[in-house]
Amino acid sequence: LAHYYGTHYLRHGKRPSQLNAMDLMHYFGNKSNTKERLTLFNEVISKLEEDFGTWNLPWGDVNRYQRLNGDIYQKFDDNKPSIPIGFASGRWGALAAYGVSYSNNTKKIYGTRGNSFVAVVEFGDKVNAKSILAGGQSGNPESPHFDDQIELYANAEFKDVLFYKEDVIKHNIRTYHPGN
Repeated sequence: LAHYYGTHYLRHGKRPSQLNAMDLMHYFGNKSNTKERLTLFNEVISKLEEDFGTWNLPWGDVNRYQRLNGDIYQKFDDNKPSIPIGFASGRWGALAAYGVSYSNNTKKIYGTRGNSFVAVVEFGDKVNAKSILAGGQSGNPESPHFDDQIELYANAEFKDVLFYKEDVIKHNIRTYHPGN
């Protein structure tokens, strides 16, 4: 509800000029006209009830990951498979930011990207690292690495980083030698 309200307020709320994004959010929440706030809030409630039958929705029911092909700009579709994502846009202060698109004609919110790469590294006698990536490494829908990391991302599960040569060799699928 808060996400829809904030987005609707950004699009339709009256705003003083020359406020940065943080000050604008503070203005909308604390200093804007109360009647305007309630009007915009009620518009959001009505739209959610029209689209989903209720305003009281689990976030994962409407905030979805959907990557149907290798296109950079996806054409999202409410009737095609998607995965629930618990993260929100960095616009709202989320550290594990999830980028979504509002330019589609869908009822749900869809995205294909998040923090491009997040890693946690422990330095010591031996480097130990974990990472997470939104989606997959490949832009080719035929590749096994097109969406192979989205479930990990959706569940906020980190994978081991293969830092040392022996670890890479142990887990390799195939090897390549230039010139051969």
